[in-house]
Amino acid sequence: MKPSVKPQNPNFSSGPCSKRPGYDVNALSLETLGRSHRSSLGKAALGEACSKTAELLGLPEGYRVGVVPASDTGAVEMALWSMLGARPVDVVHWESFGSGWYSDITKQLKLDDARSITADYGQLPNLDDVNFDHDVVFTWNGTTSGVKVPDGDWIADDRTGLTICDATSAVFAMEMPWEKLDVVTFSWQKVLGGEGAHGMLILSPRAVERLENYTPAWPLPKIFRMTKGGKLIEGIFKGATINTPSMLCVADYLDALNWIESLGGVSAAIKKSEDNLAVVEAFVAENDWINFLAAEKATLSNTSICLTLDATADQVKAMVKLLDSEGVAYDIGAYRDAPDGLRLWGGATVEKADMEALMPWLAWAYQEVTA
Repeated sequence: MKPSVKPQNPNFSSGPCSKRPGYDVNALSLETLGRSHRSSLGKAALGEACSKTAELLGLPEGYRVGVVPASDTGAVEMALWSMLGARPVDVVHWESFGSGWYSDITKQLKLDDARSITADYGQLPNLDDVNFDHDVVFTWNGTTSGVKVPDGDWIADDRTGLTICDATSAVFAMEMPWEKLDVVTFSWQKVLGGEGAHGMLILSPRAVERLENYTPAWPLPKIFRMTKGGKLIEGIFKGATINTPSMLCVADYLDALNWIESLGGVSAAIKKSEDNLAVVEAFVAENDWINFLAAEKATLSNTSICLTLDATADQVKAMVKLLDSEGVAYDIGAYRDAPDGLRLWGGATVEKADMEALMPWLAWAYQEVTA
């Protein structure tokens, strides 16, 4: 039978992701609008975005946080273009975004000592193959495959290369071993449900040392430059952004950080996300026509929950369209490069009750399109 209860919030998109529960744009602190981002007021707001991020994440002493252009993509590219080339690089990738970084490293930077350590969708590469005398580029969570690294135990404490981690769908949703990560990037529109176009770049002291002691062989665009006269431009990590940010988006991000703090911090946000995954796990266990794309439970993402169905590609598309037309779930089709299926966002801005309400609708829609 057709379910009678719909999710109160049908936004299950994997990016931009659902706004936080209770979000009200009228509650944002907007005194920065119409003011220069270089004013004391603007710098203070941007500085707070950096310092509060570091505080909530519990970053180690000496780690720096900066607001940078062009979302997570911009933050990753800044790191790749500014730091790679000093050592060989291992690129660990198992879905489209990680594969994109490998393509940029080999086709744009044209590094001939780049090694691909890869696996198909649903699988995780053999992490024992990584050489930590090399720089290492990887995603913590494969947003388009629903496969994450299970922990940071595979990362060598005595590494001589840098670890460069794209963590856009993991930060604020998964435990991160910060001491093992030299560069971490994420964007506001993922786990925090913020707005797009801005990225966050976290640097360890080892990453700063690389920036100050290595000059790439290629020219760097202005928005990638983090040093001047051989020294880190510290202002970037204190609120003096490279280019003009949206102060409305900054206000929105600060609202999201305040919400995380009100929950009880990052651990509470992680728990909310894990509870959402548990709902889907129970549903999959009860229905033999739906499965996780991730092959191993230890690698199962609690944010980008990717599912395969015993259905044709056209049937899956019809199911996605049907749930959209019913106002039950928006934007839940698999990523365009991924295998056919569903992708449900399970980050902390999604309420467990909404995930629970969605499950009977998945069963109904499947029966409708496959009958």
